[in-house]
Amino acid sequence: MCCHDLNRRDFVGLAAGAGLLPGLSIGPARAAEWAADLWDPERPFLKLGRPLKVQPVLMYSLPKRREQTSWKSWGGIQTQESAAAEVNRITEELKALSTQAEFALEPLPVVKVTSVEEAARARNPQADVTIIYPATGSGAMLRAAIPEQGDAIIFVRKRSGPVYYWYEALSVRYLRPDRPQPAPANPAEAPRLSVHDVVVDERAELEWRLRALFGARNFLGARVLALGGAQGKYAAEAPRVARERFKLDIVETNYDDAAPRIRAALADRARMARAEQWARRYLSLPKTTLETDRKFVVNAFVLYGVFKELIQESGAAAFTINRCMGTILPIAETTACLTLSLLNDEGLPAFCEADFVIVPAGVLLRYISGKPVFLHNSTFPHNAVVTCAHCTGPRRMNAARYEPVRVLTHYESEYGAAPKVEIPPGQQVSFINPEYATCRWAGMRGTVESNPFYEICRSQQDVRIHGNWKKLLSEVRDSHWVMVYGDYLKEIGYAAPRIGVTWENFSDAQTPTS
Repeated sequence: MCCHDLNRRDFVGLAAGAGLLPGLSIGPARAAEWAADLWDPERPFLKLGRPLKVQPVLMYSLPKRREQTSWKSWGGIQTQESAAAEVNRITEELKALSTQAEFALEPLPVVKVTSVEEAARARNPQADVTIIYPATGSGAMLRAAIPEQGDAIIFVRKRSGPVYYWYEALSVRYLRPDRPQPAPANPAEAPRLSVHDVVVDERAELEWRLRALFGARNFLGARVLALGGAQGKYAAEAPRVARERFKLDIVETNYDDAAPRIRAALADRARMARAEQWARRYLSLPKTTLETDRKFVVNAFVLYGVFKELIQESGAAAFTINRCMGTILPIAETTACLTLSLLNDEGLPAFCEADFVIVPAGVLLRYISGKPVFLHNSTFPHNAVVTCAHCTGPRRMNAARYEPVRVLTHYESEYGAAPKVEIPPGQQVSFINPEYATCRWAGMRGTVESNPFYEICRSQQDVRIHGNWKKLLSEVRDSHWVMVYGDYLKEIGYAAPRIGVTWENFSDAQTPTS
């Protein structure tokens, strides 16, 4: 299963290929010359992922007037004409949302239900999420409209259109609260949805929940190509947990397969000429400073071309490389640092060290945010500040502009090409900090304060943590974190129970987690 939804114009050379089985050889280098636009810094950032299919359901009942008694419930939808107008309103709202959202959304035609039987028949197994619009109707209708499997959101109106009866009637009879509740006498009436699955009026509140569900749906079962094999930093069981808990399809290939391809590319005049062309264009980008041997940059582009071939042939949605601080250096005659930065800049999640403690968090965050993700080392928190550092920092962190960069050697080896990316002070960022392979993730928000030049990995930022930073003192693990521009803590928390993760938000202690 390939998780790319793109065409050749969007991302030349990264097509949906037949998947490789673990241990299957990927073969020698191709004879064909790399296309000139295989790498293109002006290409729009890649939109990854299958569209989230949304089934909207309008629930209502038509009252009959009776004299001298109450004959209708609250709500502005009491006629077929008002119901038809509401269908149009829902359709246009979801159409606008699918056009403006940075993730792929596929709204299906609105289904109208006026009885329990119709509500049950409206459950669409092809939909990823059902949005129930309960204008009026009974509790039995509402329960019947909620799918037995999959995700659902309840949207009620107060000011965004005709007011809904269920704006008043929703309660913990139908919704699961955060605190434990006594089991209902009838197990069929146990709430499937949470109080956090309800949206009142606000399209932005609906959008971030759909963004979280888009991320979760595409993350589960994603294929990840691991060159050099998969491992886990201080958690040898991490690849197994990633396969079992997250259903990640980890395709492992070894250097015995990849090394001949890399060496053949380095000996190919046409490919070297193309890499020279790409390197020249990269170094001409604004605010790009070269402070290492130029040949290392050229070879990084050779490695880029080879990695793109491997990714295409495996059909992977993400890439990671093991033994990247040693084994790859004599083979490629450079480091993989700049190459991974290039892949992230165009939209493909690419991580060093093949650490499946952090790779799952990075893949999820890439899908949720629609932006590059920076995998980095953690440091000891002090005075609400942590330093984030690694040699593979992406430049296109907001998915559009390229941040300033100094291209240096990789720090530990003093060899190759590694980007020192300068993130603007004041930039808001979000983090995920997994607790080894326990599937407990901590998250926090911060603001970049500076880009120092300590004797550590090249891309480095001092970040001020928002919220209860002292909780991090009990979370120091000498581990990897992932960082992304913007605030996505709500989305991660909403996705967490759907992917089997326990989530702790240190910046917003009251943020819902389910």
